[in-house]
Amino acid sequence: MRLNDISKEELETMNYDDIAYIILNEEKTKMKINDLFKKVCAALDLSESEFENRIADFFELLTTDKRFIMLEDGSWDLRELHNPKVIIDDEEEDTILTDVDDDNMNLNEEENEDDIFYDTDTDDDLPDDDLDDLVVIDVDEEEANS
Repeated sequence: MRLNDISKEELETMNYDDIAYIILNEEKTKMKINDLFKKVCAALDLSESEFENRIADFFELLTTDKRFIMLEDGSWDLRELHNPKVIIDDEEEDTILTDVDDDNMNLNEEENEDDIFYDTDTDDDLPDDDLDDLVVIDVDEEEANS
């Protein structure tokens, strides 16, 4: 669908983000938000004051619409035209493994065991609090008796 093929009446019923989608799809280039919204405003014959009053709403529309993506340089484009880059940090896999004798392995295991906390407390080790005098009160039952 091309912007020129859409009637003025139909354009006026469309959301700004839908018009922006058509513009970016036609132009096949990324655009700064001001330039993109100026094209939307031009298509709708909106004034400069309307542009200034609605640019923030337009920005919010683009950020919440999954069809658009904001690029590193601050320009906007269609998400479908950009493949995400997946960066895998392999720092730990870069470590070179060497032969280690059994004595050194045992030392490392002992050092690691010192860093582990074991809960050795049993119920016998806990302080003796006298909780026999405590009573559980059901608030709903107490209100019903009042």
